[in-house]
Amino acid sequence: MNNLDVPSQRQPFGGPAHAVAWWHALLCTIAVLNLVLWSLSAVGVTRGQHVIYAEADAACQTQLLLSAMYVLACAFRSVLPVYDGPRIVLIDSRLSSVMVGRSVATVGELCFAAQWALILHRIASLSHSGFGEAASLAIVPLIVLAEGFSWYAVLTTEQRSHAVENSLWGFSAALLVASLLLIGPHRVASLYWPMIAWCVGGIAYVVFMFVFDVPMYWSRWLADKASQRHYLSVAQGVADVYRRRVVSYRWEDWKSEVLWMSLYFTFGAWSSISIVYASLAAPL
Repeated sequence: MNNLDVPSQRQPFGGPAHAVAWWHALLCTIAVLNLVLWSLSAVGVTRGQHVIYAEADAACQTQLLLSAMYVLACAFRSVLPVYDGPRIVLIDSRLSSVMVGRSVATVGELCFAAQWALILHRIASLSHSGFGEAASLAIVPLIVLAEGFSWYAVLTTEQRSHAVENSLWGFSAALLVASLLLIGPHRVASLYWPMIAWCVGGIAYVVFMFVFDVPMYWSRWLADKASQRHYLSVAQGVADVYRRRVVSYRWEDWKSEVLWMSLYFTFGAWSSISIVYASLAAPL
């Protein structure tokens, strides 16, 4: 039977599957924690409206909305994890489809990129940093391009496009960190510690992307090339992600995804929320 005709398939639950179940429970717990943290930031923005001027209030509200979209996207993907390439899911639901999950991820990630672009542009403007302003204008277009490569990789199952996607993310983060370092945390006293934390986290992210993540996808592509793997067309991929999902709790199926998903849904969400708190501590 053609895989395109199979809405869902099941892999056995047992043995190491309990580790996957515990990991899923942890992701769900973190999702709830992130929603609580975001809610607290929303309360802070609401209470702070009477003490900040209109332009700063609009900036806080924009950051709060963008963060909400990203945190909700992370929560959705924590509850309904999807391994895009082989169409593997934990929950047998239409909402677990790759099409839905990738669409949610795209919206969330574009909002996340916009958060960083906006706060970097404001910091750069206050510090008269031409490099920082130029970098802030480049971040969202780079991530839009990355999302395009991501969709192509997911639909066709070609791993090289994932390598390009994550290279663009890594380059964007490197631009952000370089801009913050060139501006200098000491020049924005009220954001000194947040900027230090963002730089440390950003450097760790760039190292992870270019030392582990990008080489992993590149090696997968080389292996596929050596085995002369046949890729789907974009049209075939659309039909595939819409109609097929494989329900599995096997550790072997998920082990390559556990690390990056765990980091993404924790530190990614926290960095998004931190921008809201930073905008409250020092209205930009």
